[in-house]
Amino acid sequence: MNKDLLEKTLLHIRKRFENDYSGHDYYHSVRVYKLATHICREEKADLEIVQLASLLHDVDDYKLFHGNPGTCSNAETFLRDNKVEDTKIKAICDIISSISFKGTGTQVPASKEGKIVQDADRLDAIGAIGIARTFAYGGSKNRTLHIPNEKPKGNMSFEEYSSSNGTTINHFYEKLLKLKDLMNTETAKRIAKSRHQYMESFLSEFFNEWDGIM
Repeated sequence: MNKDLLEKTLLHIRKRFENDYSGHDYYHSVRVYKLATHICREEKADLEIVQLASLLHDVDDYKLFHGNPGTCSNAETFLRDNKVEDTKIKAICDIISSISFKGTGTQVPASKEGKIVQDADRLDAIGAIGIARTFAYGGSKNRTLHIPNEKPKGNMSFEEYSSSNGTTINHFYEKLLKLKDLMNTETAKRIAKSRHQYMESFLSEFFNEWDGIM
């Protein structure tokens, strides 16, 4: 991606997410961009498509902007205003509309570029950053931290997942601990292993402290 378009895209997402406190802020998109760029160079895909899709991947997120799942109107408008060619706009919008975790309705993007962006987004949802983002999101939605007798829900449909108001700790079991085995690329699979282990260690310590175990 040329420097001018990169700067315009960064400015666009900075403005769009300047009031976000849910863990989907500007810095999340930048981290996904950096992860996706690294994976793309390892996996040999179209770098500009990957970079634009990763930076813009949340600008139409239904969880944040109350739109319809799978839409790409905000990203498409930005790309057209900046004279990105039609074939690339379609490729980017196809990625944006297919990468989100949707319970049993989760899709695997058709393109290599889409798989890379999905992996990068998922990598930022696990590990130390993923833990921090999970609690930020739970707090922003007034979710209870932990209820010992409330079990995680398994195999939720998209409707069940999107309307769920379960505890923050249960979210680890309902989504985050599943992501390691859902990575598409070999590069992301390698990165995911240590981040997954970090979450398991955190949860073990969390439950020990919750139960007062010294």
